[in-house]
Amino acid sequence: RCRLSCHVKRHYSLLPGKFSYWIHCRINSCVYRIRNIGIMAHIDAGKTTTTERMLYYAGYTRALGDVDDGDTVTDFMAQERERGITIQSAAVSFDWKSHRINLIDTPGHVDFTLEVERALRVLDGAVAVFDASAGVEAQTLTVWRQAEKHHIPCVCFLNKMDKPAANFCIESIRKKLKANPVLLQIPVGSGKNFTGVVDLLTSRKLMWKMKSMRDDGRVFEVKALDRSDDPDLLQVVSDARTALIEQVADLDDEFAELLLTDFSENFDAIPSNKLQEAVRRVTLARKGVPVLCGSSLRNKGVQPLLDAITAYLPAPNERHHDVVRWYKDDLCALAFKVLHDKQRGPLVFLRIYSGTLKPQTALHNINRNSTERMSRLLVPFADQHVEIPSMTAGNIALTVGLKQTVTGDTIVSSKASAAAAAHRAQNDNEAGKRSRECASVILSGVEVPDPVFFCTIEPPSMSKQADLENVLNCLQREDPSLKVRLDPDSGQTILCGMGELHIEIIHDRIRREYGIETHLGPLQVAYRETVLHEASASDTLDRTVGERRHVVTVELAVRPVDITSVGGSCELAFTEELEGQLSAEMKEAVENGVHSSFLQGPLLGYPLQGVSTLIQCVTIEPGTSPAMVSACVSRCMLKALRLAGGQVLEPVMSLEVTVGEDHLSSVLGDLAQRRGTVRDIQSRHDNKVLLATVPLAEMMGYSTVLRTLTSGNATFSLELDTYEAMNPQEQNTLLKRLSGLL
Repeated sequence: RCRLSCHVKRHYSLLPGKFSYWIHCRINSCVYRIRNIGIMAHIDAGKTTTTERMLYYAGYTRALGDVDDGDTVTDFMAQERERGITIQSAAVSFDWKSHRINLIDTPGHVDFTLEVERALRVLDGAVAVFDASAGVEAQTLTVWRQAEKHHIPCVCFLNKMDKPAANFCIESIRKKLKANPVLLQIPVGSGKNFTGVVDLLTSRKLMWKMKSMRDDGRVFEVKALDRSDDPDLLQVVSDARTALIEQVADLDDEFAELLLTDFSENFDAIPSNKLQEAVRRVTLARKGVPVLCGSSLRNKGVQPLLDAITAYLPAPNERHHDVVRWYKDDLCALAFKVLHDKQRGPLVFLRIYSGTLKPQTALHNINRNSTERMSRLLVPFADQHVEIPSMTAGNIALTVGLKQTVTGDTIVSSKASAAAAAHRAQNDNEAGKRSRECASVILSGVEVPDPVFFCTIEPPSMSKQADLENVLNCLQREDPSLKVRLDPDSGQTILCGMGELHIEIIHDRIRREYGIETHLGPLQVAYRETVLHEASASDTLDRTVGERRHVVTVELAVRPVDITSVGGSCELAFTEELEGQLSAEMKEAVENGVHSSFLQGPLLGYPLQGVSTLIQCVTIEPGTSPAMVSACVSRCMLKALRLAGGQVLEPVMSLEVTVGEDHLSSVLGDLAQRRGTVRDIQSRHDNKVLLATVPLAEMMGYSTVLRTLTSGNATFSLELDTYEAMNPQEQNTLLKRLSGLL
């Protein structure tokens, strides 16, 4: 396409054919030179700006993009450029000093946390970006927990060191993230006088002497520290390097042994390469987190960060996945993202764990038990893609032609390949006497959070209903955190999302990308229900359909369990006697009946949470169909739930507000009216940081109210904390309001 040719010429000065050949050679380089990393942080910490500088210094772009100008590479959606925020993750690939870096820039807003989750699922390392003036913020905690869940080694980058209030927030990382920061750099100067860093490994000073605001920072001065430097700086560096050596020795036995045997008389004589190797081992073992600093907007400190990515974060072959080893050299890949292109159809992002991927080949989807032909293979470069003839393990690919594949599916070369892997897994399972779960040859998928907001969506006319349904199906496939359901009573289409901004963006995309002017109903909170007491019930279904008689009797008990965890699931168990009596088919029918009841509580029809069900007895006459068993179980569950008494649970949010002291009392008064509970008030330079918990139902339109109260001089962030029982007065008000709506 002409657009692609122009893009390639603008950035690379290469013809498309030559560029494709060059890309193919680079992509299929040695696996130990590949780095699959993600950039993660709180909103406005500088992720996209840092990514933009990396692309520029690596030679991918010829001009420095700016978020405020709306011309960055990874924020290519119209909504992203208008709002100045990242909404969806974007993948880019570039070279840095003989290494191939596949980078995914992720959103920092809580409404789009699924984008972070599915990116981290397939990455090998991550760069956590911090605003040095703010330290660890609310969403920083969230993305850090996601990285820990996937056991991903991280590097910390303290950005915005040029801000007047910037500080070295090492203690914030240690206390709030429960991490072990390994300081590798010391800043030279602070605020506007921040001019560079000192590398503690080599004791060299890296200085960016900007002659004007237009200086791109590509050239910087590197020189060893000597006696002519500031004595205070020399002392700080000496103390910091000694502390670094001692810290690494405590974390790495091999390095400690080297120190004691060869450098016991003078620790400072340790070679920098030995110290770097030890820091790498500490990072890969997730015993420590390297910390660097800089200012991406001012073009300082990004090149050392790129060096740290290649030096300390793992290559694909240094990350071990039990399932992958059973495929040996056969193809094994995970679909982690789907996009829809009007010309090409579904574009599926794959992380290749083993084998080689080639276009015009048939691929087997284990999750769907289907085989599809992949027509084209592309390398993703944000919204521009380059076609290549093959791609090897360790890379991230973009495929065309997989129309049934969705996020979380495992892709292999054939059914025979999957069967061979299963056979190897079974042999390994028997030899090692492991649990049967280890024998699965399906890669673990992507965990999707439950939506917290919902509203109705209607087309402009009935003639557009079919088009709207098709659009919503495409958007759900792209974004699994978006749920669409049909209300059985009103027949309306219900849109469920992660927040106000999430639903607003979806609404805007339907209008812009698909040309349908839809109408949204008022936003409503996705409540949950639970039970108050333990209760038992029994039910018998006796029905004749045609010449066939169906008879089944069910006895079960329900009881409340802990509801404090976000998305706390309901539990189902059978008595030991029943476990051996029921056939697999009938057991599945019972489970279906219980799970269908979990989706609709007895009070208002909201999904249940924190309910444990014990199936005590199931008597089935011969000839009874599984569908009748499920129906009887559902009816019995409804009886038990009503006897146990219902309780509405509301989502409660963790709120963090940064505000000036002169507006603090106004914000506190407003929170009191919103049923908020203040947990702490901290000082951050000239501002106050208010930490509170507030019911989500009370946070509608809060950004507008806060802007009015503080004259626009405050920021806030929200994160789902837990579900809590509503007090009786609020629950009665909700019941009356919903009854009025119905």
